[in-house]
Amino acid sequence: MQDVNRLKIVLVEQKKTSKWLSDSSQPDIETLARISKLLNVGVEELFNKKFMESVRNS
Repeated sequence: MQDVNRLKIVLVEQKKTSKWLSDSSQPDIETLARISKLLNVGVEELFNKKFMESVRNS
């Protein structure tokens, strides 16, 4: 899975903590969907821009 730095930013912005903040592991897509719902943001908001551009261009 690509780097999910945006997740870190959203969690910090909303004053949430997670083991993912240390970049030692990354959530799977199902977990990302649940996180996005809890944080009230779209899943796309959790991915970094380079990753999303690469998905759109494929």
